[in-house]
Amino acid sequence: MTKPQSDDIMVPQKEPVWPIHGEPVADPNAHRLWIQEALNLQLAEPDARTLGQRLYDALRGGIQQGRLPAGSALPSSRQLAAELGIGRNTVLSAVDRLAAEGFLVSRPGAGVFVADWQWDPQTPLDVPPTPPATLSHRGERLLDFATPPSARHTAFAPGVPALDRFPRERWQRLLRRHQQRAPIDWFDYRNEGGVETLREALCDYLRLSRSVRCQPEQILITQGAQQGFELIARLLADVGDAVWLEEPGYGGAQACFTAAGLTLQPVPVDDEGLNVASLPPEVPSPKLIYVTPSHQYPSGATLSLTRRTALLGLAQQHGAWIIEDDYDSEFRYTSAPIASLQGLMDNAPVIYVGTFSKVLYPGLRLGYLVLPPSLVTTFRSVNARLHREGQYITQAALADFISEGHFARHVARMRRCYQTRQAALRHVLAPAVAHGLELSSGHAGMHLVAYLASHDLERELLRRGKEAGLRLSPLSGYYLRAPGQPGLVLGYAGATEAEIERCGRWLVEAWLALT
Repeated sequence: MTKPQSDDIMVPQKEPVWPIHGEPVADPNAHRLWIQEALNLQLAEPDARTLGQRLYDALRGGIQQGRLPAGSALPSSRQLAAELGIGRNTVLSAVDRLAAEGFLVSRPGAGVFVADWQWDPQTPLDVPPTPPATLSHRGERLLDFATPPSARHTAFAPGVPALDRFPRERWQRLLRRHQQRAPIDWFDYRNEGGVETLREALCDYLRLSRSVRCQPEQILITQGAQQGFELIARLLADVGDAVWLEEPGYGGAQACFTAAGLTLQPVPVDDEGLNVASLPPEVPSPKLIYVTPSHQYPSGATLSLTRRTALLGLAQQHGAWIIEDDYDSEFRYTSAPIASLQGLMDNAPVIYVGTFSKVLYPGLRLGYLVLPPSLVTTFRSVNARLHREGQYITQAALADFISEGHFARHVARMRRCYQTRQAALRHVLAPAVAHGLELSSGHAGMHLVAYLASHDLERELLRRGKEAGLRLSPLSGYYLRAPGQPGLVLGYAGATEAEIERCGRWLVEAWLALT
């Protein structure tokens, strides 16, 4: 066997080291540093074994358990000896032993590397068994709201925008502009609610297009609407307090309030939106009331003016806060955008929540809260403590995207695009509609609801869709209380007309075969 050449190991620049998954290691020297640190921690613990045995066990365990992937470069024997405070011969003995067993491989002139080692499943490893995972009661409940990841969204995925139409080149130019001129302060911890230029641009946009009453300092930039819901729940309600939510309603909000330990009280939705008058008098008084007034999710209803004013009065009566989730108000097709609930009166007990996930793209992970002045300082401080502020370069790029007019033009293009895609979906579903399939009005938003006659039909369509590689979203899944109304929530915004045609034909054939 060739003796490992471990002295002053250098990795040639022209020969990349390949880890187990076939991708080159970006910086083998970085691997060496963390290997040294990991070994230092392990050898520092009291142990009756000899240093040589402990070093051998630590290296072998790291390789067998996958912490040292194939291709990882080991530090030289001199480096390890100096860093670990042990003799060089002790290091060489452990390395020679591992090389003889096939865990390490020597490359003359390059150094010692972890071998492309694969263990036999029949051979037990010296690894203690993993204890069974025990979830909390809230964890068990949160699993009900979770959906398995998808490698690719299909034609009917709700809430997915037209990613193929996003102006990526222009967006990249804006990002590069701010990467090159980012001030040093953006690399520090901050507590100002977000980049000032973005808050100013958002304030102008919201006052003009949504009739929101605000000043830039009232806006808190968050990492999506979900983070906003979490902050509201943690700061304005205690465990066990009641939150009133729309039924059917948005699963993301349901999950956030469940995670906060709140008591979820579903409130029925009809053609005029949230109907609090339908609740029995013994229902607990709410601390929070969650509503999507401009375009109820998923039914598509718009909260009537009469109910809006009544809801504001009810919130004042109970000392509750209304959470106004305005997730896709930009996309209305038969009328102008509806004015916000927050803007109906001065000092309204409303926290306005917005997101860029639908209007731009979900991976942006930027949302915002418009807070009453009395809550601004508290929310800023707690947000900075729990989540930290960040993404300043992205925020600055978004501010330019809005102020330079790109945002307004993109919204206008997407409005036309979604109208076309909705029309394509209606066209392909026409044969089923002619035989009794009922669709929602589609006057706004990014999805249609297809109402079904029974839960058996809903379950069978889901089963057949899964077999066909098509993920369907059941309307009954949006209800907190079973069984809910059967149906399908059909997203169309994120699919091309060809995808809508193909998947729509499948749905028509399946529905006709079952009815």
